[in-house]
Amino acid sequence: ASAGGGGKGMRIAHNKNEVQSGFARAASEAAASFGDDRILLEKFIAQPRHIEIQIIADKHGNAVFLGERECSIQRRHQKVIEEAPSPFIDATTRAAMGAQALALGKAVGYDSAGTVEMVVDDARNFYFLEMNTRLQVEHPVTEMITGVDLVEMMLRVAAGEKLSIAQADVRLDGWAMETRVYAENPRQNFVPSSGRLTDYLPPPEENDANTGKNLTRVDAGVDAGAEISRFYDPMIAKLVTWGENRATAIARMRTALNQYHIRGVDTNLSFAASVMAHHRFQSGDLNTDFISDEYPDGFSAARASELAAEQLGAMVAVLACVHHRLHRRLHGRASQLPDDGRGREAHWVAIIDDESHAVTVREREGALLAQYAGAEYCVVEKWQPPRPVFQCSVNGVTMHMQFERCGYGYKLTHDGVCIEAVVLTPRAAELREMMPVKTPPDLSRFLLSPMPGLLAALHIEAGARVKAGQELAIIEAMKMENSVCAERDGVVEKVLARPGTTVAAEQPILEFAAATANQTE
Repeated sequence: ASAGGGGKGMRIAHNKNEVQSGFARAASEAAASFGDDRILLEKFIAQPRHIEIQIIADKHGNAVFLGERECSIQRRHQKVIEEAPSPFIDATTRAAMGAQALALGKAVGYDSAGTVEMVVDDARNFYFLEMNTRLQVEHPVTEMITGVDLVEMMLRVAAGEKLSIAQADVRLDGWAMETRVYAENPRQNFVPSSGRLTDYLPPPEENDANTGKNLTRVDAGVDAGAEISRFYDPMIAKLVTWGENRATAIARMRTALNQYHIRGVDTNLSFAASVMAHHRFQSGDLNTDFISDEYPDGFSAARASELAAEQLGAMVAVLACVHHRLHRRLHGRASQLPDDGRGREAHWVAIIDDESHAVTVREREGALLAQYAGAEYCVVEKWQPPRPVFQCSVNGVTMHMQFERCGYGYKLTHDGVCIEAVVLTPRAAELREMMPVKTPPDLSRFLLSPMPGLLAALHIEAGARVKAGQELAIIEAMKMENSVCAERDGVVEKVLARPGTTVAAEQPILEFAAATANQTE
């Protein structure tokens, strides 16, 4: 889009068909976002890094650049995770990029804070992308590593003051990470999620006791009860951490993400935690295709069978200990019945993905000892029910796990892994095997809306044949147009919603003939 940025009105075309559809979608998004449907075409650089230079200039001809930010972790051309500095840029390239950014600002007589965005190839050649003549969402990571308050400096520049720093004064101290907390569903191709925040508990902000420096920072304008509307951008908060080096900043971010509790809408918190734990991200091997490369089938929390033995053991041990604690709290110590979960030792069975995991829990000197699969886990908890974040140490390692009741079971979330389980006595686990299984309804005959939004377009009528991959509808939500396509060949039997109407998530839009039942992708 020639009239704006932020990933709106942008599509990649790899062939003639994608040129045609991309042109229409980009122009339509541009008109909706900026009131201007003009678009431009530019060269696409495969596997680039998205790196930007922060500058600030006054009205007296003075200007400095404040290092770079790495913004390569993106979906739909919109940033998800940013960091400063970049793990890829060396001092020589940083100086060259900074010089070019300052030259651009000088050429247009720019004053105030601004960001020059560039794409960088694997040989550190850099290409101008656009300049954002405003404060960027990710400005906190620059503030954390430079100590410069960009908002204050912008106000002083606007008031006519000279910059208080020169280029020689700019020093990069440590490493900073930012996660954009989005109301979206990563399990359904990051479709927006709207609704009311029924629970909102951010991680505690943390400052260094000696220097006062921010270590964990949350920028948010919401609280429990806030309404996340489909009419606005899906970002609801920014979570920022600082460390002496990149590994420390990542570790602090992982802890904060595990503590961040939001309910009422879907969020990308588990996905971001999964990225932080990913070996490729931790090594700094990034480009703008990271998400599509590493999550080709979309994001889904790992199943228990996919976890390393140590990680699974820790989560099973915590599940059993939480259940043991709640059971003791509910029934007290009065019962003298043996081996019923109320004595000093209890036997439990955690059922995860229809697999049974036998655990024995014993109490000892303020700790719970869980024996599972031949290993022992010492769980020391710091938790007051019913708080949703379970803080504990497992064999001396501090962990934060999100815990919630789901019917008569539990959901435990940690580092992007989500386990749903029931914890039973061995006898109850045996009886459970005899319970009938309820078959879920078959919705394969329907094209369902993947999100709440406006049905902006419907490209098909009753009786029409469709081909796999064919675009059937456009759902507009949170400033983005989302294409809904056919998963396989089929015939439309009924049209159940009309363009211009508002649809809910999972609302049927089309019904297909039974012999050629269809689904959405």
